[in-house]
Amino acid sequence: MYASILHSLAGTTSEQHKIRTILYGDNIIGVPITPLFKLFIKEVLTPFYIFQVFSFSLWYADGYTYYASCIVFLSVVSMAVSLYQTRKNQRNLCNTAMTSTVIPAHRGTDGFHEINSADLVPGDVIEIPRQGCMMPCDAVLLTGSAIVNESMLTGESIPVTKTPLPNPTSLGHADLEYDLSQHARHTLFCGTKVIQTRFYESHRVKAVVVRTGFATLKGELIRSILYPKPVNFKFNRHTYGYIGVLGCIALIGFIYAVFRMVEFGYDTGRIVRRALDLVTITVPPALPAAMTIGLVYAQLRLRKKSNVYCISPQSINIAGSINCCVFDKTGTLTEDGLDLMEVVPSNPTRFESPVAEPEEVASRDLILAMAACHSLIRIDGQLTGDPLDLKLFEWTKWQLEESGTSEEENRFDTFAPTTVRPPTSSPTSPENYGIMRQFPFSSKLQRMSVVSRGLNAKHFVLFTKGSPEIIRSLCKEGIPADFLQVQDTYTKRGLRVIAMAYRKLSMNYLKVQRATREELEWELTFLGLVVLENRLKPQTKPVIETLLKANIRCSMATGDNLLTALSVARECGLMTPKEQGVLIDTDTSGMLQMTTENNEPVSDGVFASPFRFVVTGRALELIFKNSEVAFHQVCVRGTVFARMSPDQKQILVEGLQHLGYFVGMCGDGANDCGALKAAHMGISLSEAEASVASSFTSKTPDISAVPAVIREGRAALATSFGVFKYMAAYSVTQHVSVLFLYWIGSGLGDFQFLYIDLALITALVFLAARAEACRKLSRYPPPSSLISVRPIMSLVVQLVLMIAGLTAAYLISKSDPNFEQYDHEEKEEGDYAGFENTAVFSCSLYMYITQAIIYSKGKPYRKRMYTNVLFLLYTFVVVAFSTLIILYPEPFNDFFELEPDSDFWYRLIYVDIGVLYFFLSWLIEDGIIENTCWRQRFAHRKTQRSVKPYRRIERAANTKQSLTDAFNEINQTLQSESNGVSESAVDVDEEFEQSDENDEMSRL
Repeated sequence: MYASILHSLAGTTSEQHKIRTILYGDNIIGVPITPLFKLFIKEVLTPFYIFQVFSFSLWYADGYTYYASCIVFLSVVSMAVSLYQTRKNQRNLCNTAMTSTVIPAHRGTDGFHEINSADLVPGDVIEIPRQGCMMPCDAVLLTGSAIVNESMLTGESIPVTKTPLPNPTSLGHADLEYDLSQHARHTLFCGTKVIQTRFYESHRVKAVVVRTGFATLKGELIRSILYPKPVNFKFNRHTYGYIGVLGCIALIGFIYAVFRMVEFGYDTGRIVRRALDLVTITVPPALPAAMTIGLVYAQLRLRKKSNVYCISPQSINIAGSINCCVFDKTGTLTEDGLDLMEVVPSNPTRFESPVAEPEEVASRDLILAMAACHSLIRIDGQLTGDPLDLKLFEWTKWQLEESGTSEEENRFDTFAPTTVRPPTSSPTSPENYGIMRQFPFSSKLQRMSVVSRGLNAKHFVLFTKGSPEIIRSLCKEGIPADFLQVQDTYTKRGLRVIAMAYRKLSMNYLKVQRATREELEWELTFLGLVVLENRLKPQTKPVIETLLKANIRCSMATGDNLLTALSVARECGLMTPKEQGVLIDTDTSGMLQMTTENNEPVSDGVFASPFRFVVTGRALELIFKNSEVAFHQVCVRGTVFARMSPDQKQILVEGLQHLGYFVGMCGDGANDCGALKAAHMGISLSEAEASVASSFTSKTPDISAVPAVIREGRAALATSFGVFKYMAAYSVTQHVSVLFLYWIGSGLGDFQFLYIDLALITALVFLAARAEACRKLSRYPPPSSLISVRPIMSLVVQLVLMIAGLTAAYLISKSDPNFEQYDHEEKEEGDYAGFENTAVFSCSLYMYITQAIIYSKGKPYRKRMYTNVLFLLYTFVVVAFSTLIILYPEPFNDFFELEPDSDFWYRLIYVDIGVLYFFLSWLIEDGIIENTCWRQRFAHRKTQRSVKPYRRIERAANTKQSLTDAFNEINQTLQSESNGVSESAVDVDEEFEQSDENDEMSRL
């Protein structure tokens, strides 16, 4: 929709409102709160609980009353907790999504009257109250201005000034099409808080509704929480494959049991119960709960120890695979606050000596520019706004006053809502300047401007500040000959440089208000440079060093100057002194160029030595659009990405993901929302407990959260990996044990199952998962593939040792001098006491404990086992108790259904088999399969043979030639496009030239 149409809207009629309500629905972001009964039914009908209900029914029918009752109790508790947490999350999300208020709206010919915000439809014209409100929809500001807090969307609590959308009809300009992403500074977003509004004379602050309900930006965020993007993680995929393999093993056992039971002549009911019992053994119902326990512990540790909040627990496992991190600079690597070091005034031929105090500045225009060119406001008497604006204004020692904050001050609104004056002047002094119009800072344009006028002055003045490169391109005069040399002197030291300029306007008030930004911001006069120091945060350098030692690639994506970003990268350790920087930028004609840090052509020797690309956002976008090969090389070998817009940061993150990296992004949440949401691991540095922009939110404002999340992610992934292998080994062990006993028509007793499944398996899993993350990050991330050599070899070894151990125990039991063959015909159903049962049960106890120990090892991803005190103590307890009931079974014979006449020395042999199984398993698992040296050598060899795209690019040797060829092709394309545009534009009318320029600026 075009701007002229938006400005011509006068609200909706009753008929239009009815039609649009049918089309767009009510203006409600409805998060349904499901009734408890319905939640209960949905929970019960999941495959997991259906399988559990099937297992319960089977166990009760088979007489396993105690075990079934305990599992039912645990399941009911688990379901109750799950229902409570689901209902709580729904209520919290519903409260967050609900924005119901009463707001003045223009309907038909009745004028403005208050209506419920739920009745708003696109096209309604609403009034924004003077005292502010919570926005119930997305609306375009038509008149007046508004101060808005957008922290709910961005995590950034600095108020933002919203200005009205230019009216092409009244201004006499070419019409422009409204685009939400391009005109965000004119848009009030749903869920943001309007702090206060400003209006002129008796005019209302009006806005037109453009989006309602789930179509709003807030609605999109709520929808992304309700329906998150599917996580395509290798570990998750492979778990289903393993469960399928276990299902096949269960099927084989099922067939074996059926044939064996038929041979025994059992009735059909008993055959079905015994055979189906094998299915519940091989595919344990507790598997899903066991797989998530590591994530729960990691989430709790992140919140308690690192002050990091996570809204997506499944992201924790993925964080364990991160091998590439991208950082914002300002507010992330460096401090939020800036220290103004000095001001460098300029005259038409050269720079003057730097000054440190405002009294030393001879140019009054430069002081005026610093005092007037900002977007500061007063809220409850407190000066608030961008830290850079605040620092420059405070340095001048001027004062800021606002009018129009009450009805009595309305008479000043016709002149200027904000005035600035020197500290010694009176409110009526001619030295006072009013800010007549404001063009807010744009990260794409890299500048901001204000139109100002003295109290008794006859002309208006435009003050502009921004990046030195942009301001220099807009200036007609006043540029010193040594501009680039002085700028490079500061930027190479890592200092932030802001350029100031001005222009006297020969326009009246009406023309000033109608002029476009492009018509005013040109033919400027350069005033000087403002030099600020942005210090590194104390934690930045050690964290970067930690990540690099862990073989995690680190990059910086910032909106700052190229050389400033390069200097900060060297200071924090992103680039070593040995690595040369190859600068990729565009020249004055917009063509790509490669130079060294000394602005010299790149030679072959540079690429023969260690080097890193330092790229601007404009160059990156040109490469992305024109050459996939060059884009991939720049992504892989680039470390510093400067002058990056939010969209370009997202392009970088998605490009790295496409190359096979697991990417983590850390930013302050203001200009990094797109990149944070796109990354595998997004960490927002925000004071809020949770940010919808990222999976993780750190309330500690430095990057120490990055290694903390990666450490916990690796620990959680290693825990999930170990738990899954343990559950698989345990289920197969129990499956084989039962098959041995089925051969003679026996089985495991109710309390034997109870002891194994509850006292051993469940307790050991939950305690083993408590292992904390290792402080030191390993150079290699934990494996994320279950279908690889090591996990398969580990399970096969356990299977072989387990079958050998159970076979030995089974055969040895037959040589017991008191041995009596188990006779299923003489025994009642459920009476399994016998020599074979005692032998198999006794040996299997040590196998379950052994498997828990070897799959709970600590380093390199978790702390050593002895630090997990509860697990260690409980392991000693169950080993001692298991040994007791094997060697001295008399007190436990009736409970565990053990054979009372078994010889003591044969029972001691069962213990010896268990001990031998432990040492062999530990030796093979720790000494061979998980051997550190062998694993690192294997990982290094795997890296060399890796087929991932970024590995192939790292091994490529023809970087310079391929990039040079790609750049030449891109430049030729750009040159031909430029020539084509020039030829077609020769006879175009001046009005259409201006329209094209406006469209092009909007697209940029």
